[in-house]
Amino acid sequence: MTKKRKHQEDFQKVKLKVGKKKPKLENATDTTFKTKAIQIPEQLKEDGVLPTQNRKLNIKDLLSQMHHYSPGIKHNALLGLKDLLSQYPFVIDAHLSNIISEVAAVFTDKDSGVRGAAVHLLQFLASKIRAEQIAPFFPLVSAHLSSAMTHISEGIQEDSLKVLDVLLEAYPALLTDRSIILLKNFVELISHQQLSKRLKSREKLSWMLSVNPNRRVTSQQWRLNVLTRLKKFLQAVVDGSSEIEDEGLQEQKDSPHSVRNPICISWKVHANNQQHIQLFENGGLQPKINSSFRLRSLVSVMDSAEKGLSSAENLKGFIEIIIPLLIECWIEASPAQSAHILGNLLESESQQLMQQVLSIIHLLWKLTKRHDETYKMELWLRMNYLVDFKHYFMRHFPYSLQETVKHKKKDSCKGNKYCMTSSNSVDHLLLNLTLCDIMVSLASTATLQMDSGWLDMIRKFVTDTLQDGSKLNSKQVNRLLGVTWRLMQIQQNKVATEPLIKAVYTLYQQRNLLFPVRTLLLKFFSRVYQKEDLRTQRIRSRSKVLSRWLAGLPQQLALLGLKNPELSNQLIDIIHSAASRSNKELLQSLQATAARLYDPLEGALVLLPAEAQRRLVQLVYFLPCLPASLLACLSRCCIMGRMSSDLAATLIGILHMRSSFAGWKCQVQDNSVNDVDYFSFLFSTLIGFSRKELTDLQGIRGKPHISQTQLSPVRLYLTDLDQFLHHWAVTEMICHSLSTIPSQSQCFDILQTGICKYLVGLVVIPDSTAGSVLCAINKLLDQACILSENLHRFLASCCYSLLYFLLTLDKEDAEHVQKRDMLWGSCISALALLPRLLRLMLQSLQVSRICQEELPVVAQLLRLLMQHGQLRSHMITNEFLVQQIIKDIMTLKSGEVQEQWLTDLHYCFNIYLASHPQGPGPMNAVY
Repeated sequence: MTKKRKHQEDFQKVKLKVGKKKPKLENATDTTFKTKAIQIPEQLKEDGVLPTQNRKLNIKDLLSQMHHYSPGIKHNALLGLKDLLSQYPFVIDAHLSNIISEVAAVFTDKDSGVRGAAVHLLQFLASKIRAEQIAPFFPLVSAHLSSAMTHISEGIQEDSLKVLDVLLEAYPALLTDRSIILLKNFVELISHQQLSKRLKSREKLSWMLSVNPNRRVTSQQWRLNVLTRLKKFLQAVVDGSSEIEDEGLQEQKDSPHSVRNPICISWKVHANNQQHIQLFENGGLQPKINSSFRLRSLVSVMDSAEKGLSSAENLKGFIEIIIPLLIECWIEASPAQSAHILGNLLESESQQLMQQVLSIIHLLWKLTKRHDETYKMELWLRMNYLVDFKHYFMRHFPYSLQETVKHKKKDSCKGNKYCMTSSNSVDHLLLNLTLCDIMVSLASTATLQMDSGWLDMIRKFVTDTLQDGSKLNSKQVNRLLGVTWRLMQIQQNKVATEPLIKAVYTLYQQRNLLFPVRTLLLKFFSRVYQKEDLRTQRIRSRSKVLSRWLAGLPQQLALLGLKNPELSNQLIDIIHSAASRSNKELLQSLQATAARLYDPLEGALVLLPAEAQRRLVQLVYFLPCLPASLLACLSRCCIMGRMSSDLAATLIGILHMRSSFAGWKCQVQDNSVNDVDYFSFLFSTLIGFSRKELTDLQGIRGKPHISQTQLSPVRLYLTDLDQFLHHWAVTEMICHSLSTIPSQSQCFDILQTGICKYLVGLVVIPDSTAGSVLCAINKLLDQACILSENLHRFLASCCYSLLYFLLTLDKEDAEHVQKRDMLWGSCISALALLPRLLRLMLQSLQVSRICQEELPVVAQLLRLLMQHGQLRSHMITNEFLVQQIIKDIMTLKSGEVQEQWLTDLHYCFNIYLASHPQGPGPMNAVY
């Protein structure tokens, strides 16, 4: 009973009752606790802020989908990448490495849609990524491109050419660094290797064109596609080579390293230590190093493969492989092979293929000219390929494109459904010109007799094309002139060169030529002239056509004017070059056209920009004669302000050097500048206004253009500040030229006569003219000079009018305030040099004839004159006259309260004049 009770106590069953809660177990879990999230921002930051595209996929998601097995997902990933990167361009910089590696990897994808999307994405990226950004990853891109070009799948090969187009357009320099590998890939795209039949061993492998019937295009079209890219690639190699010399008149690419700007030195500025002259190109604080050296891999010595086509060995090897293949392509597309085919598009396609063949050979020829042993390379090319070129290329020369034209029903050729016509298209002419360029590069003076047959064919074609070349574009003319130049170098006698020059001149005379064409023709003629001038020893051997061309240049410049400033600059440079060589025909033409060139209203001198004006001014030195009419035009050009004051000073200096006063020890040109005409030019330029302009000024009255006073008969016309400063700068050069004339007294008499004849008696005179006259008088005046009474009175009136204008000048008038120092200095210098001038001016101060408002101005003038150190002795000499003026002023102001200006006048008189031992005490007399 006891055991059973104990057992029940240990395992007592809890009885549950309805309506009551179940008691909790002792080991029950308490679920009443609360939790909080733990945030780690730095770990979640990267995925949290990555931008997404419209499908909510970020850059990592899209790049990871590039490895998916499904072509559709990869295609959508590429499209999503383009969408994302176009919306958020900054993502490109942050993930450039991953983007480039993933996009390049799908160049060889099996699906054509994926490859097409990759090409579009690459084209988009090329516009966003700079060359220096992609350079570290470009070996990977190039490796994938090579893999695609050599892939077994025809579709991948075709799409690889599209990738190549994008890279050639965006990064040509980076792509050409791996030229050897890519060139081999080009060869493998159109050919395959086979064991040479000539050799039994396997030491030498030859290449032959391959035919793949599985391609979507014909074999000829495929070769055309490949050769077109090869031509672009070689063009990039040529453009990237800075060492290739310009042969003939080949186009020069614009390069920041190819420009050489001349140093323009202003000796006046340099003398004042205001201009730094950099003597050496690589000197200075920021050296500009124009070097072709490039940092490559960390290999001590580059092997031949790494040098690319810059190695003569590599270039020869590639030429030996590609030229036979190109000849095979030519044979397939030549007229002999396609003559039996009529009415299809093979003719146009064949012509394009032939054009690419010749273009590639032409580029390879240009690459051979950059090596040191160019002559040996030319001999090697001639020895190996001249026979084949003559046999295959020159057999049907010149070529014309055959077009298939379908006639209408009413056509006269009713029996023929199709008809072959010759077309003067751009392509066939460029084909012939390229062939001419290649062939003439293989000829030389030493081989002239052996090559005379095909050289005569080329010479006739070039001559006929030039004579009927009104519709040629710049590219054709450039190639045409290059061939012409080479022909002239091969056969340098006048019998052979004169017809070629005449043909070029016939083209030059055509109207409405394009500006690039006109420029090329000018460069050609200039080069021919310079070459002939260096070679020619006797005048009789000069080309008549070239002399006629030179003689027409000044007239062309006069007619052209401002219509085409760039072309005008080229004409001026050529004219200057020929004039400096004393070309008789050009100097005669320049003399006849000088009046039109230097016309002050419509001449080229005043219409063209500053640099062209400078060159035209320099041409004045070479003119055989400088008549009075031309000097009058030049004077007007100097004073009208349409060329700078520095250039006007240069012109004045040139005319001084041409005059008889330049001090030449040797005999100069007789009667080049007449002395009377020269003085007339100097005086007209000094005055600054023509006689008609001075006459028109006499009718102007009142402010703001006129400054007048009742004490002087001369009224001042107030010129604009720019006109005044220009006139003053020219005046300084005129005064310098006048001061260098040996007989100063005679020069002063001429100047005095001119002033009395043309200025004395005028009522209105420009302020710049009055100041210029005083400046010239100060410069030329010496003890031997005697001034006439009329000149004395005229100068006295000018001085008072100028001084009155300066004293009444409003300080807020900034335009005229800048004239103060120059005009004041001229007046004071003239009064100090000519005591009688000061006396006449003081005698003219009759204050009884002026109004009350002018009295303070007169008093201020007297006070300033007495205070000036240079005039103090002269003022003491005229003490009585000054005393009388002060008396008259006191008489007029006697009944009023004494003002401050009158007190200042009394004070200055007592200090500077009354205290002087000479003369009576004036103040007692005044009071």
